[in-house]
Amino acid sequence: MTTQRRQGSRDRRRPASGPPPDPSPASSAAPAPSVETTAGPETAGRLAALAREPHRRYNPLLDEWVLVSAERTRRPWQGRQEPPAAGSVLAYDPTCYLCPGNKRANGEINPDYPTTFVFTNDFAALRPDSDAIAFDDGLLRAEVEPGTCRVLTFSRRHDLTLAAMTEPEVRAVIDLWAEQTAELGERYQWIQVFENRGEMMGASNAHPHGQIWAGKALPHDAAREDRTQLAYHAEQGGLLLLDYVDQEIGGPRVVDENDEWLAVVPFWAAWPYETLLIPRHPTRRLPDLGGPQRDALARIVIRLLGAYDDLFGISFPYSMGWHQAPSRQQDEDHWQLHAHFFPPLLSATVRKFMVGYELLAETQRDLTAEQAAERLRAALSRRATAAP
Repeated sequence: MTTQRRQGSRDRRRPASGPPPDPSPASSAAPAPSVETTAGPETAGRLAALAREPHRRYNPLLDEWVLVSAERTRRPWQGRQEPPAAGSVLAYDPTCYLCPGNKRANGEINPDYPTTFVFTNDFAALRPDSDAIAFDDGLLRAEVEPGTCRVLTFSRRHDLTLAAMTEPEVRAVIDLWAEQTAELGERYQWIQVFENRGEMMGASNAHPHGQIWAGKALPHDAAREDRTQLAYHAEQGGLLLLDYVDQEIGGPRVVDENDEWLAVVPFWAAWPYETLLIPRHPTRRLPDLGGPQRDALARIVIRLLGAYDDLFGISFPYSMGWHQAPSRQQDEDHWQLHAHFFPPLLSATVRKFMVGYELLAETQRDLTAEQAAERLRAALSRRATAAP
């Protein structure tokens, strides 16, 4: 693995006053915390001791806390067991709405596309021609949200996933993400590129595909990331996520890395095997990625998703998506492109449910980020060893 830090990065340590204050609902974002260097045996020892106790970790990107209770993985489980995924999948399914040449639910016929294919969702959640209507009555507010929703098939083959595709095939998907972002960014402020993989994540079709939703408004989580990155940039002068990359390189939460990208289980991860994929150089949006960056991204995506599949020996479900600078007529120098991967499984048959305390108080996780990263690295190693 590449372990060099970016040139010119600064070692920012948290003030002696301690961790950032608990965020309160009354503030849009707490003051951006300085970064504390985590290298060295002393810090590793403190983290190991912390892992033996219920503790909270701060997420500077969303300005919120996560409760970590690693001992809960030992509790007996008599709840829902997820059924194993279906066996072999056809390369072409005549009943699939997304396969080339097939009829979709609205009666249209898909072209015989050779690689990728984009079309407006037949049952879109947003429409570009919505009437401009607003409602404001005391505490009751509503407004129409114009936008569009598109479906992006990753391959003509019904049985492929991103993890099983070749680097050129994944590179074609990346190019498509970038092209769609550039086109939709001319009309809409927020471009959400995402994929829901597997029935567990609500995927309505097994054909490898993702979606893009574009809208005029800045959604809730996007607005939070915008505020925190802006506050950090104003206070520290750097990019929050690039300084985070510098702090994590070569550390216990890194899953994989190359010269252009870092895949890490974030210190503040909420989902069991959540990962964050970050370019190692300043990058605002997907269209800003150059050829070498896109090639390197294809390689690390295949490796990361392969590690997910090998973790429990199943086709791993997840929701993933890109967060990139909004398309606004203003300076976005505080933004850094990144992708979130949110897989729900704790084991091959048990999923993490965000219920009860998580819904009513704050997010809680059942294993540490360090444990999750170690297991994903082991899966990546097994996959590399088994490769012909």
